[in-house]
Amino acid sequence: MDSRKTVFIEDIKACVDYTIATLGKKIVLAMPLALGKSHAFANEMYRRAKADPEMQLLMATALSLEKPTAASELERRMLEPIVDRIWKGVPDFEYMLDLRAGRMPANVTLKEFYFRAGSFNHVASAQQNHYSSNYTHVARDMMNEVLEDKSDWGFVFCQLAAKQVIDGKTWYSDSCNADLNLDLKRFLPLGRERGIQGLHIAQVNSNLPFMYGDAVSDETFFDVIVDNEAYDAPLFSVPKEPVAVAEHMIGLHVSTLIKDGGTLQVGIGSLGDAISNALLMRHHQPEDYRGIIADLEVMERYGALVDRVGGLDPFEKGLYGSTEMLVGVFLDLYDGGILKRKVYADPIIQRHINDGLLSETITSEAAECILAAGELNPIIGKKTFAGLQQCGFFKSHLRYENFGIWDNETWYSADLRDEGNRQAILAHCIGDRLENGIICHGSFFIGANRFYAHLRRMSEEERKQFIMTGVAYVNQLYGDETIKRLQRRDGRFINAGMKVSLMGSVASDALENGTVISGVGGQYNFVSMAHALEDARSILMVRSTKDLAHGVDSNVVFNYGHTTIPRHLKDIVVTEYGIADLRGKVDRDVVTRLLNIADSRFQPGLLERAKKAGKVAPDYRIPECYRNNYPDALAEKIAPYQAKGLFKTFPAGTEFTDEEIVLGAALRGFKARAASRRLGAAAGVVSAFFRPVPEQAAPYLKRIGLDGPKTFKERLLQKVVLCALADAGAL
Repeated sequence: MDSRKTVFIEDIKACVDYTIATLGKKIVLAMPLALGKSHAFANEMYRRAKADPEMQLLMATALSLEKPTAASELERRMLEPIVDRIWKGVPDFEYMLDLRAGRMPANVTLKEFYFRAGSFNHVASAQQNHYSSNYTHVARDMMNEVLEDKSDWGFVFCQLAAKQVIDGKTWYSDSCNADLNLDLKRFLPLGRERGIQGLHIAQVNSNLPFMYGDAVSDETFFDVIVDNEAYDAPLFSVPKEPVAVAEHMIGLHVSTLIKDGGTLQVGIGSLGDAISNALLMRHHQPEDYRGIIADLEVMERYGALVDRVGGLDPFEKGLYGSTEMLVGVFLDLYDGGILKRKVYADPIIQRHINDGLLSETITSEAAECILAAGELNPIIGKKTFAGLQQCGFFKSHLRYENFGIWDNETWYSADLRDEGNRQAILAHCIGDRLENGIICHGSFFIGANRFYAHLRRMSEEERKQFIMTGVAYVNQLYGDETIKRLQRRDGRFINAGMKVSLMGSVASDALENGTVISGVGGQYNFVSMAHALEDARSILMVRSTKDLAHGVDSNVVFNYGHTTIPRHLKDIVVTEYGIADLRGKVDRDVVTRLLNIADSRFQPGLLERAKKAGKVAPDYRIPECYRNNYPDALAEKIAPYQAKGLFKTFPAGTEFTDEEIVLGAALRGFKARAASRRLGAAAGVVSAFFRPVPEQAAPYLKRIGLDGPKTFKERLLQKVVLCALADAGAL
């Protein structure tokens, strides 16, 4: 920040007035990804641009959150109660409503670097205005656009912030979005040096949990602060997704690759929940866990890899999280006693912990070893002292003065060449236990309502273990590389892909025709880092097939016209049918290992393509043990464990009612089947008119408002629901 005084404004309209008066009518409005946007500011700025054609407004962001909307009468009946219950009071982004309706004015442009998966497949303006950038480059790329193409525009970055008074002083937290805020705070002064007018605006929302770490700043970090409880909108909830059998099996295989005492990165969604469920089973139900591992022949097929990079035993040392996205998975693992390995900000401390010489309790032997470390000799420096004190090695009341340590009564020389000085420091200056341990570094978060409630009800001491910082820290090794390498031992960076080619490349963000499905995000960052860390692995999860209107397609393909992760960065790929360790393997081995984990309905065609390309021998055959990769075979193996209550559809809980879960699955399934066999679906609905309504259908029909149909249309909809429930086995 420069020396300008922070302006406090209570009214959003006044804040927008101030912004336009300061920056003019050409404005780049940058906003955080997902949860950290201010609805109030964004909507008011958008209204001004709509009302004033002389304004030019460019909004640069990602994941502009939208409540679900209905495309049919049945969907409306399903969604309205859910939306009212889960998203009650959550405002809409008016620019998103206009974008969907095709009425966004010509003087407003929306550019995003990440979409909710599949949400903009057929929206031309969104496809044309997508930033394809690594997460760590997004702030730079947004700022470059201003510096290079819009030097006469004003730049404003507006975010939500949490507020808390600590020891009589007011502090602000980036809370859910420290991801790019720290980068933009660095770029704003650079822009001002080049003549770009810019403002950094924070709108306080008391519903945000106050998170610690680099996310915390005082008022001087902002140009403008809007603090008015009238704008305390509820946080946007992302309900848990159902976890299918295939996803559970992917999570189970991944869980065998996680090493006790290691580091975990994983994203949001059903695959993340599947991994968490399997890890908790491994930790708390080892007998059942080893049983399903044996039934799937995991150790017979991949035992050498599991023994080398993972394990099957409970987590004695625990895991540390270093993740772009702090998701509910990490809180589940924390509650389950798995996320418990603490790391520390000082490299001397962390190195001695890694070497097994130091634990949370500081012994005299450990203290002597640390004082013998090269960084402390011959004289303890001020910076070194501060780093060690922050970790609790030196007692908190001490201070460094004149090349010595002062306790308000006695001065201890920091010259360790003198044995007397060393012994005096050991006797009087060393703490009993390490402090400020970190169990997770994260950059942004979004989740279900219970996730936010969990964070809010944590004690301050607990929440301080979850440090929010920028993607520049979490997603790469550059900068502070020494401490990052020490903290991220045995890193497992786990992400999802859409397609994997037999050559080992993975497409995760877009289709081969260029349609952007989501975005690169941090995936490339983490894959690259996994190759840069000596003991880390990248694990890419790919569902083996995808259900389409015309049938089932394989996600394991011979080649594909788009790549997110190039083949030279291939590592571990996991489908529901197993694990393919591709790192350092020649093309023949890459092809054969990926064939082994493909759906067996597609193996013959893939193998034939590989033979024609000369990538495998003409007489090569897929081993017999890998030729039973069928959904029914998996379902049969997992059924006994599901009967015991394992592998639930919502292992981490849900915001949906039991009736909504059954209805949702039934209607989705019916819709998919009807798309491929319309006549059969229609015949089923017609025949339902001549059958009585089953008694067990009553709660479902009541939930969807069709228990007493009054019109022919309502009777027709009721029969559709009954057919869907019957097809799903719910009746």
